[in-house]
Amino acid sequence: MTRVALINPNWDFGGSIYFGCRSPHLPLELGISEHYLKAAGHRTLLLDAHMFGVSFRDIEAELRAFGPDLIVITTAPTYLFWRCAPPELRVPQELALAVRDLAPTLIAVGPHGSTTPRAALKKLAVDIVVMGECEASLLRLANGERDFSGLCFADGDSVRVNGGPQAVEFRDQPALDWPGEMIRRHHHHHHRFEAEPAGPGAEVEASRGCPYNCTFCAKENFRNAYRKRPPTTILAEVDRLRGQGVEYVYFIDEIFLPNAELLEGLSTRGLKFGVQTRIDLWKPDMLALLGRAGCVSIEAGIESLTVEGRAALAKNCKMTTDQLADRLAEARRHVPFVQANLIEVPEDDDPVVQRWRHKMQDAGIWANDPVPLYPYPGSPDYRKLWGEADDFAWERAHQHYLGMFDQFSDVQNDRPIPLEALEYPVAP
Repeated sequence: MTRVALINPNWDFGGSIYFGCRSPHLPLELGISEHYLKAAGHRTLLLDAHMFGVSFRDIEAELRAFGPDLIVITTAPTYLFWRCAPPELRVPQELALAVRDLAPTLIAVGPHGSTTPRAALKKLAVDIVVMGECEASLLRLANGERDFSGLCFADGDSVRVNGGPQAVEFRDQPALDWPGEMIRRHHHHHHRFEAEPAGPGAEVEASRGCPYNCTFCAKENFRNAYRKRPPTTILAEVDRLRGQGVEYVYFIDEIFLPNAELLEGLSTRGLKFGVQTRIDLWKPDMLALLGRAGCVSIEAGIESLTVEGRAALAKNCKMTTDQLADRLAEARRHVPFVQANLIEVPEDDDPVVQRWRHKMQDAGIWANDPVPLYPYPGSPDYRKLWGEADDFAWERAHQHYLGMFDQFSDVQNDRPIPLEALEYPVAP
């Protein structure tokens, strides 16, 4: 039996370019890992410092009482945000330093180690970096294995990178069971705007990966191949959450695809939920079913308003801009909040974009001010600019981003600052 502590840091995004939501969410990668570890007979301690606002002193006290053999730290706030993670590792660095002496082995999981394993190992000063989806690798590590594909670790004076990022089956992932106190603390309803929360929220993963290959999406090294769980399993997980008082669920899927069996099942649960998807994949009858099932929020990736812009982003979209607008309006008939996501691309003329945004807003659809494109390491856009990601990839992307834009999107609060000012210096 191995004692494994799984820690979600208490995230702070000051000065970051981070595009994701800054409220606490369920640490799905750690919850999934805990399930498999417990099933194999290992002892676990799941510490969500973000959800509970836990200090380093309190983390240290819990770890000393638990006596872990392995400590696992994630470098992004939940699987939901692995593909648009904060580029900087400052918060995980602080946590790794605080717990360094409290277990024989310190392990990092997340998109940074999946894309730039050597750099993550050095910056975090951990013993092992897990590349790719982490639940199976963590179980193998707890079982005593130390040399298999998907790991990066120091080997004498050098660093060994074993293979590349790993993916799990996922389709066989059982229904998760979260601690009641964690659910009670989950006040945030991700991407919900039509009503104020009356009960807890939660996140659920119905599918993983995406069958599309848009240039801006950093999913290649950790959540690439599309897989989905059976509706019966998802509904069992939803039923457990409902039993804990959850009234709203956000499906974290990269792309929530039409699934009549799942939607029919959700329609009997009395649950509200939100999704992110491509509106061109939904026909009117399925949008009506989506609304009946309880969907109250759609985040739809439109990205560009021109055929040329969508082609440059490899959207593989068969609809015209007018057809996309009509389909958004159809969705709005059934779902109270519909968002059209836009990215800043040179093919789109700003006055045209602003007129389209106003037209959408008049139809009750929110279209964001186009977001400046960040070339995430692990995305086709990064590779198109510089080739495969090396140890300097995050710094290179960050410098490029700050140099390209002098003003930023309405989804960001402050002007981002350079990566070297956000992270702690690393000894050569």
